[in-house]
Amino acid sequence: MNVNNMGDMIRNAGRIRKQIDRVQESLKERVVESDAGSGLVKVLVNGQQELLKITIDPKAVSPDPEDVELLEDMIIAAVSQGVEKSKALKQREIDKATGGLGDGLAGLFG
Repeated sequence: MNVNNMGDMIRNAGRIRKQIDRVQESLKERVVESDAGSGLVKVLVNGQQELLKITIDPKAVSPDPEDVELLEDMIIAAVSQGVEKSKALKQREIDKATGGLGDGLAGLFG
């Protein structure tokens, strides 16, 4: 980053902060869905990486103890994928708000 860009960034710090605050707030309302086990387990995660909902298809539940382990693995996989999607959404939105300077700049403001 050259000196002129740094000066512009400092002059625009208040505006950038407001943009980042708006993005952070809107990410609470943005939701990504992920699934595992061909849709037997679905999760909803918002843009703040908060797990909102887990849906388990009744077909995934059976009395076989090995199936319980598989179900647990599917839940972990679906949540992990949902969080990664949510992080990607957050990164895209922060990049838009900061002109591509990303989370490093967002960290300076909050």
